[in-house]
Amino acid sequence: MQKIFQKSKNRFFGQGEEAYGGQYIPEILRPALKEVEKAYKEIFPSQAFQNELKELQEHFISRPTPLIYAKNASKILNNEIYLKFEGLANTGAHKINNAIGQVLLAKKMGKKKIIAETGAGQHGLATACACAKLEMECEIFMGSIDMARQKPNVFNMELFGAKVRSVESGSKTLKDAVNEALRVWSAESKDTFYVLGSALGPYPYPDLVRDLQSIISKELQIQIKSQLDGLPDIMIACVGGGSNAIGFFNEFLQSNIKMIAVEAGGIGDELGEHAKRIKSKNATKAIAQGYKSIFLQKNAQIAKTHSISAGLDYAGIGPQLAHLAQIGRIEFMSARDSEVLEALKFFAKTEGIIAALESCHALAGVIAISKNIQNKKIIVNVSGRGDKDIFITAKHIAPHAWLDFLKSEIAQIKGK
Repeated sequence: MQKIFQKSKNRFFGQGEEAYGGQYIPEILRPALKEVEKAYKEIFPSQAFQNELKELQEHFISRPTPLIYAKNASKILNNEIYLKFEGLANTGAHKINNAIGQVLLAKKMGKKKIIAETGAGQHGLATACACAKLEMECEIFMGSIDMARQKPNVFNMELFGAKVRSVESGSKTLKDAVNEALRVWSAESKDTFYVLGSALGPYPYPDLVRDLQSIISKELQIQIKSQLDGLPDIMIACVGGGSNAIGFFNEFLQSNIKMIAVEAGGIGDELGEHAKRIKSKNATKAIAQGYKSIFLQKNAQIAKTHSISAGLDYAGIGPQLAHLAQIGRIEFMSARDSEVLEALKFFAKTEGIIAALESCHALAGVIAISKNIQNKKIIVNVSGRGDKDIFITAKHIAPHAWLDFLKSEIAQIKGK
């Protein structure tokens, strides 16, 4: 397989008209991107930077995260299932792997302020956490709809000292938060660094984010040797923009392991009911938000999406994953919201793990394929834990009890 799996060539993944990626930005942002690219090529690979990053990974993030054998689920599903549990990383998800690296890079570049976008809130939370640790000013842009459904993460971001800015434009979700962050960065790039949360955007961000998230698959290489008899047959991850997926798959792309990415199937197949970018009739190639990839579109405009998980409702997909889908290296499937909730309950009851709704798409994927495949070794990337989702999951799983709880809390507040 080509080395293009590892690095984008001339800022693109693939060649000619079939290439994805690039750096499609307004002139006002070119100096800022050149700065980031220079830092990625010179500061990032330096031994001094990597040593400091490793120290933070081990003693702040608490890596390595465990590879857990799902003994009970394996018996029921008739496969040997292992869970790479990123939920035990500081802030509860894989996002901290990327955030701490980019904030550290920004500090080495002499920047004073960090801005970031967030959907589910995990990237915003991780960025705010990293800024608190590394003493950097932090401002997070978040769609007002996402803010409403991810209140715990908003509260914790502010607890870390970040300013959370509500974005009221467009669909009021992740794509609009990205647009607002880019707008602010274009005006304040001299002292400000934009910490992009997924493996997308203009070059070098897809490469930088992948390299920081590849700690997941690097750890897996070691864990597999001690815990499995040979390589797994299948690896499964959820995919929105794609940071957890590409980090999980990266070190195994040259292998023969079957790789499956699970997208948000939402509540239906019509536009606005899901967030499926691969093989969707409404998904086409486009240039948006600084890069070329596959986007859900309507009338040449980025379309509205839906997912029970705020982190998977982005209308585009990272350029490297788009390329890997195109050449058939990664197989894509989707999971409905209802299947995601069933996967949440199944792994909570059988394995004692409450996974994030994003991660439950991957868990729904392993349940689905286990109906037709048996006696395979399967590793699932559980990219985060589900504490943040309580305001979503509780009203679906136990609506009456949740409503009674909220009423009692309101009554207590009014009584004070």
